[in-house]
Amino acid sequence: MSKLKSTERRMKLILMLQQSKERLTAQELADRFGVTKRTIYRDLNTLSELNVPVTHDPFKGYGVISGYNIPPLMFTTRELATIMVGLNFVKSQVDRNLVNDAKGVEIKVKELLPDKLRAFMNSLHNKTIVDPFLNFGHEKKEGGNWYLISSAIAEQQTIQFTYKSLKKNQTTRRKVDPYLLVFYKDHWNMIGFSHIRGETRNFILDQITDLSVTDQIFETPDDFNAEALIFNSSNLGEKVVLHIDKSIDRAFKANIPTKIIKYEAVSSKIIKVELRFDNLDFLNQWLLQFSDKVVVQSPNSLIQKRRDLIDRVSKSIEPF
Repeated sequence: MSKLKSTERRMKLILMLQQSKERLTAQELADRFGVTKRTIYRDLNTLSELNVPVTHDPFKGYGVISGYNIPPLMFTTRELATIMVGLNFVKSQVDRNLVNDAKGVEIKVKELLPDKLRAFMNSLHNKTIVDPFLNFGHEKKEGGNWYLISSAIAEQQTIQFTYKSLKKNQTTRRKVDPYLLVFYKDHWNMIGFSHIRGETRNFILDQITDLSVTDQIFETPDDFNAEALIFNSSNLGEKVVLHIDKSIDRAFKANIPTKIIKYEAVSSKIIKVELRFDNLDFLNQWLLQFSDKVVVQSPNSLIQKRRDLIDRVSKSIEPF
């Protein structure tokens, strides 16, 4: 048998001991896997630590208790670390249902782990923090839309809901074939085909109410492309041109809540950035963190919004 990674070899070792009608000696196992007896002893000890009921007869060899099934969860510490980061991210969301589901998953995973790995997971739980400010800055609220929409996407079912457009200050009833759920730093969006508009549209989950999943099944387009849907949606908004100081280059690119279309140096200190954004009020607020390190070139509407915001900020610090 060709060389296997230790985890894969141990899984095959369990299967081999289960399927064998007779016990197998350490030498027989070593010969079958092409490793030393010392490696087999180490593997058997590891399996015992993972609560696999390995049995041993000094005259006949090794086996496992009859009727034993492979545990559904056998993780490495690296895999557990990845799981904990993912669960902590979900628990940082403002949707109470998502948070509770993540806690439920964490409890179930811990229940199926051996003591050593459970202790490792508990240590990670207490020492791995995803954005600590989210715990203080957002009140947990009832949700459910995320789960219903994700299920509808998986089952390719059309959904109906009431949508409140804050930009247009109007509420409409929508019928949509949901394609994608996308997380943008502080909120979830759904991208799908709107039956009313006759085109792909972008919807903010916080603005969706009275959601229901219909029995109508839709077909995903043959040319389905997630990246194209995210960055080429018909309502991505106006083109924005900015000049940013090179000193904020890294922070700007790491946190900009949209895709950068063009990024080029215009001098030794200034970079020209082109992007599209559908909510100029939000972008205007977001840009404020970079103070005078960002200069808006266009559109004129954003330039004016920036002037108005700076004016309001300056007035807010004047003494009463």
